[in-house]
Amino acid sequence: MKKSTTQHVPKYIHFTAKELLQPYNPVTVNLIGAGGTGSQMLTALARTSQALTALGHPGLFVRVFDDDKVERANLARQLFTTAELKQYKSAALISRINRFFGTNWKAVTRKFDRHTIAEQPGLAQASLTLSCVDTVAARFSIAEILKTTALQKTNLNQRDRPLYLMDFGNSRDSGQVILSTIGEVEQPASKKFSAVAYLPDVTEEFGDLLRSSEQTDHTPSCSLADALRKQDLFVNTALTGLGASLLWQFFREGMLFNRGFFMNLHDLRVQPLSVASAVHQPIAAA
Repeated sequence: MKKSTTQHVPKYIHFTAKELLQPYNPVTVNLIGAGGTGSQMLTALARTSQALTALGHPGLFVRVFDDDKVERANLARQLFTTAELKQYKSAALISRINRFFGTNWKAVTRKFDRHTIAEQPGLAQASLTLSCVDTVAARFSIAEILKTTALQKTNLNQRDRPLYLMDFGNSRDSGQVILSTIGEVEQPASKKFSAVAYLPDVTEEFGDLLRSSEQTDHTPSCSLADALRKQDLFVNTALTGLGASLLWQFFREGMLFNRGFFMNLHDLRVQPLSVASAVHQPIAAA
């Protein structure tokens, strides 16, 4: 009888960077965008941090970047109240989170762009960046800033050097979350799994698709009804819940078989994006 020649298919996995699992200090997180997704993701981050500290982890330290102010069209779909109208979104959210959870997180009432980082380079120093922006240009800019920051020689052994980017994006009733590495993240040796050190970001892997799907109308909504015509009421909530679950697995289990997902709220479908799909993606040039 012939022996089976079927080869074992390796299970591709990404192990979370060890400095995020057992740090001496809270892990610095930059949350860029405090709108429909960002406002809800901040609460998820606070809950995550609280749960991590209960498990003996130092938790998170979060900075929120957004230069927009709260308007009436933001109510209901974003987590703001009438008492916060005309306040900076980032400041209103951080003030509320700090009071509720007893944190000392910071608001930056500016865009996360080259001008801001040139004036205050330290603001780019975050092990994990969450991008919750609504333009393609902003996503490309964020990815470029993080790669440039990570390549600076002064950051080679520096705490809070950029390691990961988690991008949230959505249309009216669909969206996606993609976790990527900033360069390669050192992986432990494993006989059971094939560890993947590099996960491409959304601009590398889906850059052409992003450009082709870029909407030309980015004018602010005049009312809540107008805003709801552009985006479903709960699309950000669904996206945030799934994204936060992925992030919790990232910290709690220290390894991922899936690096993101695609979601269609209208059809109630979620399609995972496996780590294996990143294996044949080219590594971005330094």
